[in-house]
Amino acid sequence: MTGGRALDVPGRERGAIYRRLGVEPIVNGRSTFTVLGGSLMPREVVEAMALAAECFVDLVELQAAAGRRLAELTHNEAAFVPGGAAAGLFLAAAASMTRDVPDGLLRLADLPALPRDFVVHRAHRIPYLSAVELAGGQLVEVGRLDGTLEEELEVAVGPATAAIVYVPKAYLAPSVLPLDVVVGVAQHHGVPVIVDAAAQLPPAENLWRFTEAGVDVALFSGGKALCGPASSGLAVGSRAFIERMAGNAAPLDRLGRPMKAGKEDVVGLLAAVEWYLGQDHAALNRQYARIVDHFVTWARNRRDVEVTREELGEAGQPTPRARLALVGAAPGARDVLLNALRTTPPRIDLLAGDEGVFYVAPETLVPGEEALITRRLTALLGRGRD
Repeated sequence: MTGGRALDVPGRERGAIYRRLGVEPIVNGRSTFTVLGGSLMPREVVEAMALAAECFVDLVELQAAAGRRLAELTHNEAAFVPGGAAAGLFLAAAASMTRDVPDGLLRLADLPALPRDFVVHRAHRIPYLSAVELAGGQLVEVGRLDGTLEEELEVAVGPATAAIVYVPKAYLAPSVLPLDVVVGVAQHHGVPVIVDAAAQLPPAENLWRFTEAGVDVALFSGGKALCGPASSGLAVGSRAFIERMAGNAAPLDRLGRPMKAGKEDVVGLLAAVEWYLGQDHAALNRQYARIVDHFVTWARNRRDVEVTREELGEAGQPTPRARLALVGAAPGARDVLLNALRTTPPRIDLLAGDEGVFYVAPETLVPGEEALITRRLTALLGRGRD
């Protein structure tokens, strides 16, 4: 399953390399969060990275060649492998601010004279946009948490605007302006549109849907649904914009150098995209649904937990997950339960929701771990029946 195809070696204990350091591995039912390591890489990716580690290569040449192949795979003009989606956001901000600079290079001394405003829906103001500020940009919020009007966006875009940033998460204020309207406003003012789509896979079509809509660059995490290296990302977009991003990136001695993607990351990300596009995503979703059904069945005769199936994952992507709600529990009981799961071996990490609610994401579970989770829940909650 996505995030669950580890490289199995007969006779080897999973997680032993971490236990050797005194760190206990975690059963990840929370989803592809960076703090838990993102996803598990499939054999194809691990082997590709190992092969990349066997010899030296000109990294500029490698990025160019991998970019051409990635662009072909994703139906885009151009592509680039940054050191993560946030690194891609930094480079996209640099490319936006320097679009009128002849050599396209971002220099700190030039910042006062550059367009530095990045317009973003207030409902899209997520913590990860700090990468824009790291590049010297300034986030300018438009609209309200419950939506934005087109005229509000029109007024917000001006001579100081470097770009519009769009975060296409379904649960972030559905009444914000649709992407086609945002692109229309941006093109009217001659400013680029950056889409932060770090966790917006599946569907696989998102790899080209945003750019087909007219955005200049769409950014994806390499270590989430793609199951590539956690320190890799994927930037797809117009050739001119991607070239400006690459011009400020490692391995060149530019401001983006600290966010480097190594040769293993570049090759691993390419292998991950090839692997991801070859998957039967409908079959994967059916597999995820069966895991969710396991939790629904477990709770069927319980009076202390209600389990329902939700059709969207934590980032709004179309991946089902189980919603578990404690019934009649005291305030704070959910947090005590999740803490017990996370701190007592076998450690299990689940996602907290509203008061008394938590979620199990199937896409990061290794087969059989769903049964382990329900056994632990039964042990902590009791049998829960009359």
